[in-house]
Amino acid sequence: MARVGADSADRVLAITAFDGVQLLDVTGPAEVFGTANMFGARYDVRTVSPGGADVRTSSGVRIGVDGAPESLPARLGTVVVPGRRDWRQAVADVDVVECVTEVVRRSGRVTSVCAGAFLLAHIGVLDGRRAATHWRLADELAAAYPLVSVEADPVFVRDGHVTTSAGITAGIDLALSLVEDDHGPDLARDVARELVVFMARPAGQSQFSVRLIQREARHPRLRRAMDTVVADPAAPHSLDTLARDVGVSPRHLTRLFRSETGMTPGQYLESARLESARAILETGDEPVEAVAGRSGFGSSETMRRAFHHTLGVTPTTYRARFRSTDPGR
Repeated sequence: MARVGADSADRVLAITAFDGVQLLDVTGPAEVFGTANMFGARYDVRTVSPGGADVRTSSGVRIGVDGAPESLPARLGTVVVPGRRDWRQAVADVDVVECVTEVVRRSGRVTSVCAGAFLLAHIGVLDGRRAATHWRLADELAAAYPLVSVEADPVFVRDGHVTTSAGITAGIDLALSLVEDDHGPDLARDVARELVVFMARPAGQSQFSVRLIQREARHPRLRRAMDTVVADPAAPHSLDTLARDVGVSPRHLTRLFRSETGMTPGQYLESARLESARAILETGDEPVEAVAGRSGFGSSETMRRAFHHTLGVTPTTYRARFRSTDPGR
């Protein structure tokens, strides 16, 4: 059953915009909702800015808006809060913060795209909630707003009536999920086909990021163990040798891995080998079997299983996806 009801206010979907906003953060979701209307949805998409003035985006493209928050109905169905690369400037702009605060206060469903999560965190919406943002900004969000439980890998995270998404194009994934909530999977699938995008991505942000978990480790011996693995993922590392190298017992090293990374030493080793294999696939033309050997997996089948389990794609598909935007090349 569609969530968006007969009341016109429930259909009003406000997208905030401001100078320096990332263009796709605004236009990606807007295009999804506009396309959904082609298939029977009835979203009333309105873009608002502080003071109602048109804005210049991060790419230099100017976009027109429908007005200021005062031009909107008293009650809104959904708000989409985009971000800008310099999130500190966004949260320091009193007009931007007031605009976002006002629209969020009146919305039944609150969402953000990329660095828009910083604005939601700044006004307290994310306190005590799980949240996502661009993988490159995840550590900064966690450090700046410690009451937010930041998840670095998901493309988007739902927590109650608040949904936050990863970087830039992930706003399209977020918008498709809202369309599915409101009108069911068939209509959302029609929109995805029309826009030639995945209905759901085959993996999270981990397929795009350098290992984020290593930067989070605090214990110096654990960091040394992790550095040893990363320096040569293909080496025959074992728990005993790693523990001996850093001067702790195997049991203690296992406890450190679990407490600070949520992984076992073996899982971390596999992640490092996966990272190595990804780098080789992205930049070279070696056969998959050779890549498996160089990265420490030993066999292409073992590597294939690791890729499928973690990234949801095969090594061959990963290489094609990251080497060119044209699958035929």
